[in-house]
Amino acid sequence: MAALALLSVAGCVRGCEPQTPRMARDVAMDGEAALRARLRAALASRGAGYAPRTRHLLPDGSPRYTNRLLLEGSPYLQQHAHNPVDWYPWGDEAFARARRLGRPVFLSVGYSTCHWCHVMEEESFEDEDVARYLNEHYVCIKVDREERPDLDAVYMAFVQTLTGRGGWPMSLWLTSSRQPFYGGTYFPPRAGARGARVGFLELSQRLAERYAREPSAVTREAEGFARQLRAEAEPEPPGDLPGEPSLALARAEAARRFDPDAGGARGAPKFPSSFPVRLLLRIARRNNDPEARRMAVFTLEHMRNGGMYDHIGGGFHRYAVDDHWRVPHFEKMLYDNALLAVAYLEAGQETGERSHLDTARAVLDYLLREMRSPGGCFFAATDADSPDGHGRREEGLFFTWTPSELEAVLGAEDARVAGAWFGVTATGDLDGRTVLRTERGPSAVAAALGVTPEALQARVGPLTARLLTARAARPPPLRDDKVIVAWNALAVTALARASLVLREPRYGDVARQCAMALAAPLRDGRGLPHAWVGGAPSGRAFADDRALLALALLDVFEVTGEARWLDDATGLLEALEEGYRDPSHGGYHLTDTHHERLLVRERPDRDGPTPSANSAAALAWLRLGAFTDDPRHRERAEATLRGFSRTLGRWPLALDQLLLAVDLATSVTREVVLVVPEGSGLFAPGAGPLLEAYARAFVPNASLVVGTEAALDGELGRRVPWVRARRLRAGQPTAYVCERGSCQLPTSDPAVFAAQLRAR
Repeated sequence: MAALALLSVAGCVRGCEPQTPRMARDVAMDGEAALRARLRAALASRGAGYAPRTRHLLPDGSPRYTNRLLLEGSPYLQQHAHNPVDWYPWGDEAFARARRLGRPVFLSVGYSTCHWCHVMEEESFEDEDVARYLNEHYVCIKVDREERPDLDAVYMAFVQTLTGRGGWPMSLWLTSSRQPFYGGTYFPPRAGARGARVGFLELSQRLAERYAREPSAVTREAEGFARQLRAEAEPEPPGDLPGEPSLALARAEAARRFDPDAGGARGAPKFPSSFPVRLLLRIARRNNDPEARRMAVFTLEHMRNGGMYDHIGGGFHRYAVDDHWRVPHFEKMLYDNALLAVAYLEAGQETGERSHLDTARAVLDYLLREMRSPGGCFFAATDADSPDGHGRREEGLFFTWTPSELEAVLGAEDARVAGAWFGVTATGDLDGRTVLRTERGPSAVAAALGVTPEALQARVGPLTARLLTARAARPPPLRDDKVIVAWNALAVTALARASLVLREPRYGDVARQCAMALAAPLRDGRGLPHAWVGGAPSGRAFADDRALLALALLDVFEVTGEARWLDDATGLLEALEEGYRDPSHGGYHLTDTHHERLLVRERPDRDGPTPSANSAAALAWLRLGAFTDDPRHRERAEATLRGFSRTLGRWPLALDQLLLAVDLATSVTREVVLVVPEGSGLFAPGAGPLLEAYARAFVPNASLVVGTEAALDGELGRRVPWVRARRLRAGQPTAYVCERGSCQLPTSDPAVFAAQLRAR
């Protein structure tokens, strides 16, 4: 029981005596008394209503165990603050202790809304026997991958090289020099659990025993792995500027992967980011390619009708575990919803179908209703799990329904209608509970109910609203309240685009408010953080924070017509160029020269669920250059594109977001100016009819400026040369559509303006 004394060092921080004998001083905590005092104060500050996330409680309800993670701001680290594992946050203190004690390090990387992270916590990190072994033989570190994407990228590369797969939780065994010698993802707790021949405990025992028996050999292996990581991360020389052939290769690869039954990429699980919908919409328009359009739209329709979509509250879940988008993994991420909102807006523009626009509106309304932070931006995510009536966490409980639950809320007749519309059955999908879907469509459901499709649709809206009200009374999933710059930049872009396409000022107002909050550190000299955690800035900005925020501010510029957003975007990209650029290979490192130096300095060469820093940077430089006519901006974009042209040649869809920049670089950018008698931006008085025409057109590679003659000749014209000398016609709002300075005839007629936009 000696090791559990360490676990109880902070476990009785409210004044009770330790429940087990004290352990030897050579393995005691550094500054034990001071740490106890800090933990005691931190726990007291939580207040009487604090509910520790652990099954290990003292008779008064206080936690038996508390570790250093209680002092961290990350919601994910806080979740593990009362495990019996003696967790450290990442930092020099943990590695110094490992060196002093001659122990290896166990590193666990995850995030707060990760279902399998919760499973491993419950099975292993809450298990006192497992914790005792870890504490006696390792120094244990917890990392929130959303706070430290640089760490996550380096060690995930090792796990993928070692095992051929990756994911979270990520489990690694390191030397005290931070070099990995073994790794994986989720491990069952013991041999026999979930059919495992070797569980986490046995594996940890074997690795610790080998480290103790032959530390030099393990260290040599780890050094070899580190050399391999560095070699594999070494970029290739730049290639030719990618162009139409790269787009054609991506189009062919998308067709090869396409699932003809459910859209998206074939197989399961199905992720929204695994299929290049926005790229296909551009290729469809560029090449008049109806099949590219069909693949994109078919995918969006099936995602929207399946269980991936929250039919009651709006928004999309993380991914589907099956191959038909039916049963999701229920966490909701800000970045997924921001990116999907833009995809549905663009599909609505390209097809003219209102259903896509309605989906985008519902996604954004979900974000505004449930994910808004006090500072005007957005929280990071909500969990897949939610508590049942006994406090046990269960995946999907908040979002799923039974027939009896429908009837209790709606009454028998309305429950019959809702059950038919959403596909609720007695057998369900998850232990008798149904994931709501609308796969059958209004005509088939209406026929089964003996009503017209119009009558059915009229009933569905009010029934859905009643179910949303009832669902709000359920215990909700936990929410990760980090405000991450890159993810919020994606949300700003979605809201700004929606204010134009949907012609709703409220979205533009929120986009501007969030952009003000994100850009405030740029204007007062504090420096851009990576995130705000608990309201306080956390970490240095990574390259994707800067590049995606620059793109978002360009979108806000189009919404508002305020020149300062161009200045802020320029500053962000200049800082990216100065601190992050890889001068030898093109593109940008994830970290700047002031970040912690890791085993590898990551240069992102893949797009994941979010656009990589390099994809965002290339697009941002091109868009900035389209406004400013500064040739240096295009040169920097092209240098970035050349830096990844060989990657695009081998893996055409590895950087599908970078291909949006390739499409822009190889297209003629439309320069669109709306001259208005007063005001600026999308909601200037009198601009409505012309902007309605612009909103209905899918012109992805256009640059839009709306302002008065005075503004266009003055402040705006100093930054955007091609807006100068544009004049009203007969005192009416007037549209100019230009390409490389050559303009079509100015018009105040929305129909003529629409035809000019459609012209290829």
